[in-house]
Amino acid sequence: MSETERRILFVHAHPDDESISTGATMAKYAAEGAHVCLVTCTLGEEGEIIPDELRHLASDKEDRLGEFRIGELAEACSALGVTDHRFLGGPGRWRDSGMMGAPSNDHPRCFWRADVDEAAAELVPVIREVRPQVIVTYDERGGYGHPDHIQAHRVTLRARELAADPAHGEGEPWRAAKLYAAATPRTVLARSIALMRESRHPFKRVTSIDQLGYGVPDDQVTTVVDARAHLPAKLAALRAHRTQITVAAEDVGPFFALSNGLGQQAFGAEYYTLLDGPSGPRAADGRESGLFSGLPESR
Repeated sequence: MSETERRILFVHAHPDDESISTGATMAKYAAEGAHVCLVTCTLGEEGEIIPDELRHLASDKEDRLGEFRIGELAEACSALGVTDHRFLGGPGRWRDSGMMGAPSNDHPRCFWRADVDEAAAELVPVIREVRPQVIVTYDERGGYGHPDHIQAHRVTLRARELAADPAHGEGEPWRAAKLYAAATPRTVLARSIALMRESRHPFKRVTSIDQLGYGVPDDQVTTVVDARAHLPAKLAALRAHRTQITVAAEDVGPFFALSNGLGQQAFGAEYYTLLDGPSGPRAADGRESGLFSGLPESR
């Protein structure tokens, strides 16, 4: 692997998270020739199924939904141009924990209960193999408080430390220069809600940001990736996750809904918070214009 090649690792909790929050970014960097690696921590066994014809896959002892979602994720990665995808510890090593406070939080194999060092030890070999300059995951609250997102944050931070430690495990140590959390500014969400209020999308109308459960103050957002040219790839990836996501018809607009039916806009510009590492040059809006900003050989 070339030392000048741009390499980026995304660590997400469930299938579909990658497409919803970082899909356009992944497609952009993949199209530009960067090595884009995705690690997914669970199979999303607790996801709520939307299509009636697939309800038989609902969570049961056999976790058939998780198996089905492996195929959905593969299709989504293909749409995004991502060819390097792995499940943390292998498919099904850790199970979807469900929403905070749900009985599934007590499942002995759920990711929320995983030992952080044990889970991080499964991510270290990936970091040392891929040697990413940049790692992307969630902030300390997991974006919207989902236990698996919070755990993915903890595991990713620990793995980044361990991967750089020569005393830990096998392989050549590697430290990713920059660590980011996906984030959406509240003003962007407010504009999106106003736009959707005037559109003819078929979903429930959102009246306040609080209904969505995510979004951060604008001053916490350090970086924006303009990947609007790759929004069609992101929408195709969202459609691939058909058990979890409904996407509006193309002539309606870039809108989608999860199982709660609340309409959301699929963004081509995606936003991030720099958690650690050097800050690159800032544009007029005060933000970096890319995740490799400020790094050698970056664009």
